[in-house]
Amino acid sequence: MNVLTPAQVDAYHRKGFLYPFPALSPQELADSRAGLDRFESWLGSPVAKADIRWRSHAYAHSPWFDALARHPKILDVVEDIIGPNILIWTSTFFIKEPHSATFAAWHQDGAYFGLEPKNLITAWVALADANHEAGCMDAVSFNSNPTLLHHAALRLENSINRAGQTIMTDIAETGIEAMELTAGSFSLHHEMAIHRSAPNNAVHRRIGIGLNYIPTHVRSTGATRMHAMLVRGEDTYGHFDLIDPPKAERDEAALAVHKSVGDRYRENYNEMVKRHEAEHAAAD
Repeated sequence: MNVLTPAQVDAYHRKGFLYPFPALSPQELADSRAGLDRFESWLGSPVAKADIRWRSHAYAHSPWFDALARHPKILDVVEDIIGPNILIWTSTFFIKEPHSATFAAWHQDGAYFGLEPKNLITAWVALADANHEAGCMDAVSFNSNPTLLHHAALRLENSINRAGQTIMTDIAETGIEAMELTAGSFSLHHEMAIHRSAPNNAVHRRIGIGLNYIPTHVRSTGATRMHAMLVRGEDTYGHFDLIDPPKAERDEAALAVHKSVGDRYRENYNEMVKRHEAEHAAAD
């Protein structure tokens, strides 16, 4: 699509992240916020306080979320990085309540993904302002060397991440960029990007959605055959069982698909946590 300049593409590959990009119109932002409101009303609680399975893969059960994952302004930018044949592999709500202690330690998203080649890209969409006060993402460049670092699943209290994954080597506190976003905009980061986020000290909810995209040639290295959904182009590889977009919001069929997607994802995730720990134990 050539939305990005050569300099922007080079910066992404050099640092591992790129921001900000406008995406949602005021009406689209309002529609997404309304969709989240309906979801939380259905749950009977904020997403972060519900069962963990509801934090992920909402494109499988909610048409408004599926529309967000297919938004042309997001996919046009993603295409410039990974090409025209695009799957959404997973997604996650990253919500911090006002004055919340919720945070993320230094980590790389792909530590427990088990994908090869490592070419997953996350579009992190802000449905509310994600500024420094609200605990936006901080990132440091991986200096053109996207290497998986040693992590531990520390199960940290107040961690926004599933396992409280934390990089176990020191990260230089220099060159940190605060990836501030206004509501309706998004950032990009590579699965090996080194990033964290601080607690939300603002008076508003920090609402973020991570949309995890892969080109269709990427495959899973785990024992579980996983799901994905084609959002642009075609899939001639067949590495994943493809799901269709939901026809209605959280109807019986959509919820069954969401359960299958989540069950397989968790099986793979648990396998990858054990694999990562075993590999680094052997290296030590």
